[in-house]
Amino acid sequence: MGETLIRVAIVHDNFAQMGGAERVTESIHRLFPEADLLTTLSIPERLSSYLLEAKPKNTWMQYLPFKKKLFRAYFLLYPFAVEQIDLREYDLVITSCFGYAKGVKRREGAVHICYCHNPMRWVWRSDKYITHTSRGSLGRLLLKIPLLMLKRWEQRAALRPDHYVTNSETVKVRLRRAFGVDALVIPPPVETGRFTISSEVEDYYLVVSRLVSYKRIDLAVKACTQKGERLIVIGSGPELERLRSMAGPSVSFAGQLSDQEVASYASRCKALLVPGEEDFGITPLEVNAAGRPVIAYAAGGALETVREGVNGIFFAEQTVASLRGALERCEGTEWDPHAIRAHAETYDTVVFHKRMLAMISECLSEHTASEVPLATT
Repeated sequence: MGETLIRVAIVHDNFAQMGGAERVTESIHRLFPEADLLTTLSIPERLSSYLLEAKPKNTWMQYLPFKKKLFRAYFLLYPFAVEQIDLREYDLVITSCFGYAKGVKRREGAVHICYCHNPMRWVWRSDKYITHTSRGSLGRLLLKIPLLMLKRWEQRAALRPDHYVTNSETVKVRLRRAFGVDALVIPPPVETGRFTISSEVEDYYLVVSRLVSYKRIDLAVKACTQKGERLIVIGSGPELERLRSMAGPSVSFAGQLSDQEVASYASRCKALLVPGEEDFGITPLEVNAAGRPVIAYAAGGALETVREGVNGIFFAEQTVASLRGALERCEGTEWDPHAIRAHAETYDTVVFHKRMLAMISECLSEHTASEVPLATT
């Protein structure tokens, strides 16, 4: 019999895109580089080089047809897939979850820590989801029944983790209301080292986002079109064609860009526009790391990370008029790039890793050796 080791599994909902939740998962895996990375399905060309090298292990959902376009449409299949992930050999299970991963079934005696980014948005705000994703009363009716089933599954699945971590006080309140659980707030990591302050600021505003309806990129497109302000939209998603149809000549769509290209645009923009309600919002802090301010809707995680007049400006209503007013205030504000970057550095990856390791160590210490038998090699 050899040395006893803690076997660690890191589970993510799916790797169908590269957003904030996926970056958190990547950062957690960097803490445990020997851990197995498990998920339901992956779209390799959309992932970072690090996640590709980590070689995520997929379920049978990987073989579903047209998953690049339909991965969201398979929402009723994910519960079955995550519950079938085999975790019998692991002592510590860490899930990074915006929807389903919390529902994995660990073995008796193992420890399950869930970093929960939000309760399922499409379940708990289903009226908005149904309005944006279906046409006609019949389509809305047909969606309501499966979403109710999914809501009940999530409420049961939410009881499976032993400990919860989340990204903001905003989401902490949502988790308590939805599931009756208490979560420790550890803000997501910001890779400030990827960004530098530029001596030249160019005449454009910036959006960096998945192009989905709840992000409200339409407000940024309309506001900049009406004012004739140059806007560069970085990202892809199902809203692209609709946004293009409403954009004037001052608005351009750059598509999906590399991290290096995004950092370059971030360092030279007048400001980043964040018109949607974010659970936390890593991208605004990344742009702050480049010394540039953000103009954010005054709700959700932005209320915790944006300091009015220091690293950004708020607008109070999700309307074009309110956003236009914020654009005008931004133009009249003198910004200190170094003070903006200093604010972002308080969320650096190093800070995140220290807090996560301390939390994990504390959770493991609550379980005696007999409660957490280690796998043998």
